[in-house]
Amino acid sequence: MIFHPTPIAGVFVIEPQPFRDFRGSFERRFCLQEFSDANIPMKISQINRSFSVKKGTVRGLHYQVEPVSEMKIVQCFRGRVFDVAVDLRKNSPTFLKWHGEILDGDNGRALCIPHGCAHGFQTLLDDSEIIYFTDQAYSPLHERGVNYLDSRINIRWPEEVTNISDKDRNAPEFQGDGL
Repeated sequence: MIFHPTPIAGVFVIEPQPFRDFRGSFERRFCLQEFSDANIPMKISQINRSFSVKKGTVRGLHYQVEPVSEMKIVQCFRGRVFDVAVDLRKNSPTFLKWHGEILDGDNGRALCIPHGCAHGFQTLLDDSEIIYFTDQAYSPLHERGVNYLDSRINIRWPEEVTNISDKDRNAPEFQGDGL
């Protein structure tokens, strides 16, 4: 795997290096040693799958607070998504900045989202599916959300929003000076 840094510290685009031959291909999607060598302390606690039927669906922006703040590795296996990390770390030079990547089953890339960042995505094709690995289990008590249209963050979603949960639509704008 190749770990490409983004303008936000700790957010990486992970590019697999597939082995191809006459049978097809093989690629590593996670390797504890490679993550450790890249100084990304990821110990998988939970694996989640999200399937969205309709193009334009937005999910997020979600994060968890301490003591169960979570790191995520997001991969799209079917369809295509615009995947976004938002820096909510108060002492970060990129506080309230966002970084988005197109993830799909063909490019095989993943996005690593560190502790202190919110995560969201928009589907760019019908029937899109992502898998994400987290280093903490889901905790409803520690779950938080930021409105996907937060004026301070100003994400440029590539498609018209066609589907969004009431919970995400009604999430508050980010308050305070960071996590």
